[in-house]
Amino acid sequence: MKRLWPLLLVGVILAAVGLVWTLQGLNVLGGSAMSGSALWATIGPIVLIAGVVLVIVAIVARRRRGTR
Repeated sequence: MKRLWPLLLVGVILAAVGLVWTLQGLNVLGGSAMSGSALWATIGPIVLIAGVVLVIVAIVARRRRGTR
């Protein structure tokens, strides 16, 4: 169970960073060199999805271990 916390933590951090990058790339969050950049509007959702997948994997693995 302790091995799942790092996976969950990395997933949450990636999802948060991906969300910020997406919003900056879409020029919703201003004040950065990344604001309004199509590159970050593309990279952000990829990182966000990767983070969400890691969170889901950690939750599913935790539930499976809890039933045994």
